[in-house]
Amino acid sequence: MRHLAIAAGALAVSSSMGMAGGIDRSGQSIGILFEKGNYVELSFGNVNPTVSGNDLVIYGGGASGDVAPSFLQLGFAIKQQINDRLSYAVIIDQPFGAEVSYDPTSFMLGNTAATAKTSAITGLMRYNLSSAFSVHGGLRMQSASANVDLRGGAYRSPTDLYTPGAGVDGYSVDLAKNTAAGYVVGVAYEMPEIALRVALTYNSAIEHKFDTVETKDTFNEQVGVVVIGEGTTNVKTPQSINLDFQSGVAADTLVFGSIRWADWSSFRLDPAIFVSLTGGGLISLDDTITYTLGVGRRINENWAGSVSVTYEKELNPLVSPLAPTNGRLGLTLAGVYTKDNMKLTAGVNYTKLGDSQPETGTPDVARADFSGNKALGVGVRVGFSF
Repeated sequence: MRHLAIAAGALAVSSSMGMAGGIDRSGQSIGILFEKGNYVELSFGNVNPTVSGNDLVIYGGGASGDVAPSFLQLGFAIKQQINDRLSYAVIIDQPFGAEVSYDPTSFMLGNTAATAKTSAITGLMRYNLSSAFSVHGGLRMQSASANVDLRGGAYRSPTDLYTPGAGVDGYSVDLAKNTAAGYVVGVAYEMPEIALRVALTYNSAIEHKFDTVETKDTFNEQVGVVVIGEGTTNVKTPQSINLDFQSGVAADTLVFGSIRWADWSSFRLDPAIFVSLTGGGLISLDDTITYTLGVGRRINENWAGSVSVTYEKELNPLVSPLAPTNGRLGLTLAGVYTKDNMKLTAGVNYTKLGDSQPETGTPDVARADFSGNKALGVGVRVGFSF
């Protein structure tokens, strides 16, 4: 029962992370470290968000279109037991990501777009100090790249609202792929007789130094796009803390959950020329705390299931157009089928995304209204003991 329910709980946590705060996607789970013996798993997820809104009526009310396309999440992890006390794991995931694109029908934000991609490989070791306490830690290598295009009236000054190319309308920046390192440390407490486990894990910030090219579309056919700056931009993906817990509460029944804090307020994108033109950076986000609580239940020798709820508080409704969501409430259903050394887990998540108002700091007022948004995610994970 314990292994079936834990697997259901793990998927419930991970598959609901697809539209988390900031540009969080994987949740950086280290759950495979607690699998018994040697274990390997592959995971696949698809998240289909619906994120749309309209310019404020005073700007014409143009539709943004669905600014957030669906995306895939792929993962691989392997854990091996070295001896009774020492084990290691290797985890490959895509911890952060974003993709937004506004329709030209929006006067204020039409053709604004952004893409951010990351991939990471994390090597961890776990040492059992006793039957109850253990410590874990390791290194993470992370690759990242991004590009941003700012278009529309929201990026012009109020006096030049109807002048294409005024202000930073037409500005673009490309951040070339860069790889950098961080670390992971944590501690866990377990009481196997009641399937109790509490694990606290710290993920360090990772600082990337991106080769950067900044350009400006002049909207002049004779001049076209000009390079306005080349250099290096330092960007830190956020430090975070994960608290994961589970406990048996009755025969064949397990309660589980997690709390994740991510330091998004320290995540800055400040290309040199953009800062010199505007006095500020491209993006500003609030810290997020993500809560998950669920229950897993064994059905028979082969089947188990779980249900969980995930919540993020709505914060300042004024948000970056490059991350136009604000808080969420999600429900995840998951099932696990175990046969011999194979464990197959599948789940579905529905998330209601909080209302928001994109703003651009020119000045710091709402430019559009986003409401009634949601995301639907499905995930499949297959694991083998060996």
